[in-house]
Amino acid sequence: MSNISDAPFSGSNENREQGNALLPKFDDRGLVAAVVTDSVSHEVLMVAFMNEEALEKTMLTGKAHFWSRSRDKLWMKGETSGNVLEVEQMLVDCDQDAFVLKVRPAGPTCHTGSRSCFYRQLEDNALVKVKT
Repeated sequence: MSNISDAPFSGSNENREQGNALLPKFDDRGLVAAVVTDSVSHEVLMVAFMNEEALEKTMLTGKAHFWSRSRDKLWMKGETSGNVLEVEQMLVDCDQDAFVLKVRPAGPTCHTGSRSCFYRQLEDNALVKVKT
């Protein structure tokens, strides 16, 4: 697999927005947002960030990898819990600065043990557990 940064780039946004080359637009910290959804239920499971290495490892292995901003390191989801995320499809937004990963989770996605990191909703200025 070639390095993402080796992809041809004409210097125009038109190539990034209308072309077929993968030209991720990393932010000033070298990251892009990744929204992770269940490929069957379409439920949003988590939001994380990917750097170039995480994106390449995800593409190479089919397992979701991310960049931990708090730990300042690369990690594969499920590397300690076994709750890996098998990537079935990757969608890229129009200017290639965000991805949607449609996954098949092997267990709970959230480190709290919840199926999704979005297990609470805002009601009357308070967080309330979402009823399942």
